[in-house]
Amino acid sequence: MRIRGAEIAIEESGSGVDVLWGHGLTQSRALENRRPLITLSSLDARVVRYDARGHGDSESTPDLDGYGWDELAEDQLTLATALDIGRYVAAGASMGAATALHAAVIAPERVVGLVLVIPPTGWETRAEQAGVYEQGAALIETVGVERVIAAGSLIAPPDPFVDDPDFHARRAEGLRSWDPRRLAHAMRGATRAQLPTRQQIASIRCPTLILAWTGDPGHPVGTAAELSRLIPHATVRVDSTGAAVDRWTAHVADFLDGLGRTD
Repeated sequence: MRIRGAEIAIEESGSGVDVLWGHGLTQSRALENRRPLITLSSLDARVVRYDARGHGDSESTPDLDGYGWDELAEDQLTLATALDIGRYVAAGASMGAATALHAAVIAPERVVGLVLVIPPTGWETRAEQAGVYEQGAALIETVGVERVIAAGSLIAPPDPFVDDPDFHARRAEGLRSWDPRRLAHAMRGATRAQLPTRQQIASIRCPTLILAWTGDPGHPVGTAAELSRLIPHATVRVDSTGAAVDRWTAHVADFLDGLGRTD
């Protein structure tokens, strides 16, 4: 489907409340399937998944500003319109969570709920993270993706995955699946991304579920805590074990069920 100048690959499953799910940076529908944080197919919902521009089976575009989270939110809203979806739950992990936040700010009349999984670093700490992405993009372009994989292997995984022997192998496999030039372009595009302002986020009035984990500077607990402080109707969970993260699907299911009871 062509959305705002890019071919976007989508898939739909299930029935019920409309949920649009966005994946994280350097992820895709296919990569998420290898180790999903949320088992979307088990939800009592009509779930629309799509590869964000520049990711997976969707088209890359030359304008780096098009990879900003506010622009990705415009993509999502346009996609919802193209699918005849009026009001929906905006949901996603990392970049997808940030996209959902922007969608709720841009079109509050359309977003009836938010599911924000491991929201990324933002505001004052975003510049440092953007520097990491720029450095990674430059390394890929000059010496190849293996140098980025090697550097990442020296970083401890988030707390829920410290005992997961396959964590770094999955990350490496995912990065190797990319065309290197395309990967560098997507990472450089992420340097243009920023969360909505605190004032904008404080205007969000829809019910919100925030799921975070510890031990991950790219998705710090501080972001989740600040979002829960700013959004009046937010519930936040912060977990540190794999067993607790495995229950996140059930928490999302309960959240969606609660939305249905309030309609």
